[in-house]
Amino acid sequence: MRQNTKARSLARMLKAGLAALSLGAVASAQDIKIAHVYDKTGTLEAYAKQTQTGLMMGLSYATGGTMKVNGRKLVVIEKDSQGKPDVGKAQLASAYADDKADIAVGPTSSGVALAMLPVAEEYKKILLVEPAVADSITGDKWNRYIFRTGRNSSQDAISNAVALDKQGVSIATLAQDYAFGRDFVKAFKGALKKAKLVHEEYLPANTTDFTAGAQRLFDALKGKPGRKIIFINWAGAGNPFKIADLDPKRYGIEIATGGNILPALAAYKAFPGLEGAAYYYYEIPKNPVNKWLVAEHMKQFKTPPDFFTAGGMCAGMAVVEALKKTGGNTNTEKLIATMEGMSFETPKGRMVFRKEDHQALQAMYHFKIKVDPKVAWAIPELVREIKIEEMDIPVRNKR
Repeated sequence: MRQNTKARSLARMLKAGLAALSLGAVASAQDIKIAHVYDKTGTLEAYAKQTQTGLMMGLSYATGGTMKVNGRKLVVIEKDSQGKPDVGKAQLASAYADDKADIAVGPTSSGVALAMLPVAEEYKKILLVEPAVADSITGDKWNRYIFRTGRNSSQDAISNAVALDKQGVSIATLAQDYAFGRDFVKAFKGALKKAKLVHEEYLPANTTDFTAGAQRLFDALKGKPGRKIIFINWAGAGNPFKIADLDPKRYGIEIATGGNILPALAAYKAFPGLEGAAYYYYEIPKNPVNKWLVAEHMKQFKTPPDFFTAGGMCAGMAVVEALKKTGGNTNTEKLIATMEGMSFETPKGRMVFRKEDHQALQAMYHFKIKVDPKVAWAIPELVREIKIEEMDIPVRNKR
């Protein structure tokens, strides 16, 4: 009974806190200013909107609905990168220089994130990357002011290899021709120990006609013995799953991919039994934070929280945990010292920032697609949780 009362109280405080942090809110000198630079418009808008919702919910949950740490109010300043690297870079510089942001979160696109990394170093302020995925963000382009709660390409690749890396398997990849796609395939290829990667197909991010690419994939696989798989790694616009219309089954070729947002999972209904690994699906993690997130999101939006909503909440909870540990002190050096090796709770359970590259180590989920005609999307049914200790995530920076 007490837990229900506490949950209702926290929900009321959440609504009050979100209202207080409207875009028109005026920050005082004592406020802690958090800049959220994200792809509010552009091809990744759907992902970005979820991240923003999750970030606000995470900040509220972690502060008990007060939106304060050590008496200092949290003020979120929104900046739209428009999915463009030059715009994201300028918006982050403006947030640090003009808005006097203490810490920044974002962006959505890996290309935008890579453009923003040097800005954090120039201003000597933390950029907490969520959800941009490219390995190079915490790899060769990394600097000590960069932390990331979002999973990286290696975490995606290694977890997907758990499901697919078997003797006698031939794999061809289909990915977008920019950092997100190329970094994933590089990591995926490196993670395979038994299966063979026989072809890499890269297409422009705005591709709508996949016919030519599909034919090259079919040609690379159709003569191979054993199990033959096209692994799709795609984000945003376009529907690469349309290659199934060209009947790869006639060559014994199957489709595989990782997790995605609920609207994208609708396309997975054509592939019952499809296997892969996911960052998040709302029914999978069993912990108090995720239970609250699912219940509160259903209450507010009448839908379950999605892939990037959980990611945004992870970022919000990491920020608050760090600020609590510093007593609300926003000095960058104190925050870096606090966050290196810091363990914190999230809707996915425990995460920890690795000291070497500030990448959040986290569990992933091996799934198999189940189709329920009563559900609008395909259901990633848990096969097993892939724990932090099971994934040897390479350190790729030059520290």
